[in-house]
Amino acid sequence: MPPSILVLTSLAGPAEHVVRTAALLTAPLRPHLTLLHQCATPVLAPELAEVLVNQATDQAQAAVALEAMVHHLPFPVDTTVVAAVEALPEAVANAVRRYQPLLLVLGLSQEHHPFGHLPHTQAQALLRTTHRPLLLVPEQPAPLTKLPRRIAIAVDAEEFTPNATTREAAALLQAWQAATTVVHVVVPGEQQAFPGQRALANVHLSRLLPDQPLELYEESGVTPAAGILQAVVDTQAEVLVLIARPRSFLGRLFHQSVTAQVLRHATVPVLLLPAAAPEVPDWMPNLS
Repeated sequence: MPPSILVLTSLAGPAEHVVRTAALLTAPLRPHLTLLHQCATPVLAPELAEVLVNQATDQAQAAVALEAMVHHLPFPVDTTVVAAVEALPEAVANAVRRYQPLLLVLGLSQEHHPFGHLPHTQAQALLRTTHRPLLLVPEQPAPLTKLPRRIAIAVDAEEFTPNATTREAAALLQAWQAATTVVHVVVPGEQQAFPGQRALANVHLSRLLPDQPLELYEESGVTPAAGILQAVVDTQAEVLVLIARPRSFLGRLFHQSVTAQVLRHATVPVLLLPAAAPEVPDWMPNLS
């Protein structure tokens, strides 16, 4: 059975660009893409029959438009178009339960429509509720036309363990066979000795990638977000991979996190890979 990829789409904004990028980057896995389109629904209406007719019309038009979009892609893609009238969290939760996707794909855009614009609070909610990798596609000046030849993985010097869904999605990274640079930005007060080398070793130990040479890009004197974005430019990376630690799912911390800052200025697709929560020793008190 081919792996499932859930693409959140909108007829407004760069929907075709998002679908094209999702299809291209996941092509080595020969996946099935489910295009989830959210149809707008009036909150109040004088006649329920009119609301139902409008919903049916919106869903039918969305299905036709998205199917036509897929047919215009330069390569064949196995897809299903699904229309949803629920709010975003409920629509995604239902789709995840039904299709069990390997990862979710969303667009990063300045346009304000349900799936084309991704507020950081929505990214936080999706990570917290699905614990699945997210591929975020910005409006690029030069969209990808082939599989990435170079990728960058930005990590700190702390150990991390991929969660179950990230371990499954690692097959995608391995299928790209791209040259990989590990990016580490030294922060003031960092206690680890040789933090860049520890970051490099942690990526090796994570087994996200097959045994292959990894380059190290280390930066200091800048903020982590600025260092990561500069590393993407300097290494000519075509995809950026970030590890989403469980602590980034909590409250306001996400808004101040490196991930949120990078997403605001990303010019290449960003793959967020959730890490597993660290194990708590038996003697540790439960403070929840």
